[in-house]
Amino acid sequence: MGQAMRRVGLLGGMSWESSALYYRLLNEAVRERLGGFHSARVVMASVDFAEVEAMQAAGEWDAAGALLAAEAAALEAAGAECVVLCTNTMHKVADAIEAAVDVPLLHIADVTARAVQDAGVERVALLGTRFTMEQDFLVDRLRGHGLDVLVPDAAGRTVVHDVIYGELVHGVVREESRAAYVDVVAALVERGAQGVVLGCTEIELLLRHDDVDVPVFATTALHALAAVDFALG
Repeated sequence: MGQAMRRVGLLGGMSWESSALYYRLLNEAVRERLGGFHSARVVMASVDFAEVEAMQAAGEWDAAGALLAAEAAALEAAGAECVVLCTNTMHKVADAIEAAVDVPLLHIADVTARAVQDAGVERVALLGTRFTMEQDFLVDRLRGHGLDVLVPDAAGRTVVHDVIYGELVHGVVREESRAAYVDVVAALVERGAQGVVLGCTEIELLLRHDDVDVPVFATTALHALAAVDFALG
């Protein structure tokens, strides 16, 4: 393998359901690429999501940034050679995290934008939490790569957000919710979306590639594979 595998720092727990997916994807990809008994070298910090969710709801983003920055610094101290923030929404405080560490933060929007461009897609629908869809921290980062980004209308945003926080973060996956998401995506495709970005790690527990008629860009899977690329460098 030429050089030692780098250690990936996972900053998770938001929610742990999606962080578990990151851990599994990392290890599956390393095993697939290296074979044998190989698995990923990982150090993880997993926060109590109740604390973070309360900060989100109260708009206390500075406090959330300080919390996650401290966790990221602990990851670096534990030997992490990059930081992977296992949530789309909390990339709102990516700057605070980056300022707290000397190792790179693999930003989920940069990773996703590259995949969208590689697929030849220019206009994408973005599904995520209300914060991700209505604020500019992810949308602007994607647009900075030259992409046209569409989000659902107000009713669609409510459906997408409520399913995430009411069901998916609790591990609940309902067929009715999948159908509702399919309808939201169909409306965005009618508006010209050529693909859909699953801009919330939990959505990958619900919406599958074969559920919709356009390419699906699953941010968790793309993010995890980028971490493997970094680790195997």
